[in-house]
Order: sequence, then C-alpha cells, then structure tokens
Amino acid sequence: MTTEPVPRLVTSLAVPTIISMLITSFYNMVDTFFVGRINTSATAAVGVVFSLMAVIQAIGFFFGHGSGNYISRKLGERNMEEASLMASFGFFSALIAGAVLMAGGLIFTEPLARLLGSTETILPYAMDYLRYILIGAPYMTASLVLNNQLRFQGNAFYGMIGIVVGAVINIILDPVLIFGMGMGIAGAAVATIISQFISFLILLRICLKGPGIRIRWGNFRPDFHFFKEVFRGGFPSLCRQGLASVATIALNVAAGVYGDAAIAGMSIVSRIAMFANSALIGFGQGFQPVCGFNYGAKLYHRVREAFYFCVRYSAVFLCAVSIAGYIGAPELIGLFRKGDMAVAAVGTAALRFTCISFTLNSWIVMSNMMLQSIGMATRASIVAAARQGLFFLPLIGILPSVLGLRGVEMCQMVSDILTFLLALPLALGVLKKLKENRDEDIR
Repeated sequence: MTTEPVPRLVTSLAVPTIISMLITSFYNMVDTFFVGRINTSATAAVGVVFSLMAVIQAIGFFFGHGSGNYISRKLGERNMEEASLMASFGFFSALIAGAVLMAGGLIFTEPLARLLGSTETILPYAMDYLRYILIGAPYMTASLVLNNQLRFQGNAFYGMIGIVVGAVINIILDPVLIFGMGMGIAGAAVATIISQFISFLILLRICLKGPGIRIRWGNFRPDFHFFKEVFRGGFPSLCRQGLASVATIALNVAAGVYGDAAIAGMSIVSRIAMFANSALIGFGQGFQPVCGFNYGAKLYHRVREAFYFCVRYSAVFLCAVSIAGYIGAPELIGLFRKGDMAVAAVGTAALRFTCISFTLNSWIVMSNMMLQSIGMATRASIVAAARQGLFFLPLIGILPSVLGLRGVEMCQMVSDILTFLLALPLALGVLKKLKENRDEDIR
C-alpha cells in the first residue's frame, strides 16, 4: 500500500470493484429490461421501488464506508485490534438496522409505496415488488458492509466473487420467475433477494474464514466511540445515497404529473446513468483504500498522486461514454421499452441532457471519496449532499414549474454543473494543504 507505484496499485484494487459495480448495476438493469416486457406501469414500478433500494444501499454504505475508512486508517497505523473491533461493529449494526427497516416497511407497505411516488395504476405492481425487496433488507445492508470492508483492507477481489456469483444467479432467475413461473414483477423481486442472499453467504464465509480481518460476534461492542467514527466516515455516503432516494421520489412525483410513461422513461434513464456511473464509483473505490492507508501513514504525496490519476482517467472514460450515450440515446431507451413512443421521447431527451454534464462526475466523485477517506466528514458531506440534495431537490421543484416536462428531463444536468462548481474549490483547498504538509515533512 505504501511502496507500490500508485497507478499500478489503484488499478489493481479498482479492477475488481469496477467489475463488482458494473455487474451489480447490470443486473438492476436486467430487472428493468425484463419487467419492461410486461407493461409501462410495471416498468415505472421498478423505478418507484428503486428509491427504497437507495435507502437500503444508504444504510449499507453508511456502515460499510464508515467502518471501512476507519479500518483502512488503523491498518495504516498498524493497529489491528481497533480495526478488528470496528469490523464487527459495522457488520452487526448494519444487520440490525436492515431488520428494523424490513419490519417497518412490511407493516406499512401500501403507504410506503405511495410515498415513493406510486400512482394508482403503478401501485399494485409497486407493492408486489416492494414486499419481497423489504424481506431482503437485513442481509442486503450487511452484504454491502462486508464488501466494503474487504475492499478497504485491499481484498477487493474476494468481495467481487460474492457480487459476481449473485449477479449471475439474478440474471438467470429473472426470466425464469417472471415469465416461466408466471410471477410477473414479483418474480423480479424474488430473483433479486435470492441472489443477494447467496452473495451475502459467500461474503460472510470469506470474512469468517478467509484472509484479512475476521467478523466475530464476541467483538461486537455497541460503543459510542465506534459509532462516532462510523458517522464521520459514513455520513457522506448516507447523504449521497439517502438523498438519492429522496431525489428519486421527488423525480417520480414530478414526472408522475405527465403520466406513467414519463416515470418509466426517467426510470430507464436513471438505470442507464447508474450503470455508466458504477464504473466510475468502482474506480473511486479502488482509490479509497490507497487514500486512507497512505493518509494514515502520512504519505501525503501518494494521496495527491492517486487522486489526480483517478480524475484524469475517469474523465476520459466518462467523456467517451457521454458521446456514445448522446448519439445512441433512442436505441438505448428502445432496449427497455420498445415501441412505446411516449417513453422513448421522454427517455431520449433526458438521457441526452444527462450526457452533457456527465464528465463532470469524475471530479465530483473523486473529491467526495478523497475527503471521506481522509476523515474530512463535513466537506465530504457537503459534496455528497449537493448533487441530489442541495441542488437537485430545489431544482426539481422549480424547473418543471417553469419549463414543464423539459424541466424534469434537464434537472440532473443542471444539478451536476452546480455540484462541480461547489466541489472544485473544496477539493483544491485540501490538495493544497496536503502538498504543504508534504513539503514540511521534507524540510
């Protein structure tokens, strides 16, 4: 972690996480693809329930990134005992939080489905999908913790194994349960929770018997010190993912004014953007352990080098993806809901607007991950909250009232531009400080 050339180190850690993120995002797209063969309302229902998935991810990333960042820094300081205690605290806390979410959601399923943005025609499909997803909430949150803890220890390859196996099973089960067994949209949800459970078992087995820090019930101590550290390291992720859920709900409500086709079109665009963004996040997750470990070891020049390496190459990648997405927008939307002109019109316009600003995410995401990994929770939280919270939520209320449906379609683009303008000086200030600390160490 402290001696290998930074580009090679980041790349070796990033490849497994990129694969994991792409495959996870891909089988979320597969759900949309197969459900899109049912009808427009079912397609929209997947988009509605996606905001609950974002809540589940928010809980998992809160405990996973919070505990993982702390573990990474403690490993850099060679403090194995504290790292081991934090690993168990993060895992069992996420499991309990997921169980609470499951219980509350199952009791109030219909009100929850309406809160997420269901219309009367979408509601039956959303409830069918929602019930099963809630059952999987405890081990889905815990899986995210295990995967992130493995990654922050430099064992991203093992985390990838669990993710890939689960994804392949999900892709196989989707058509079998949806069409073969006639379960409809509920089949997509059952396929998801079965595959996620298998991933959980694989990751748990690795963390109990494999390399790195072991998860032990005896190490679980509900200590305020550990929660404070999880909060410091995980709150930016909670902001990012939690606000993504709120933003998705607001988007569904705003699009719902224009009918189920508008919700379905925006849902498809969200899945496509998430797939492209998942590669960027995977790359950034390869950067995080390098950042945290070397910051803990006070090797600040390696933190700067890793940051700029990631920003450069991710910007080139996102630029290429944006050009391809802009040109091929109609064909991409047609893959999910072929022949529905209303869905195609909304989706094509929204995807092209998204592609205009998509490259800016290279700086936004890497800045957020650097600030989070070195323990600057306030700055990291501001950047994390900006894209979907500070800017998107006001804009989704303002732009549609001025521009109608076009305002819904372009809202994410405007939010990305404003977030970039916010993140740029925040990250540059920290990078300058790291350089000054490095120069002082040399003197």
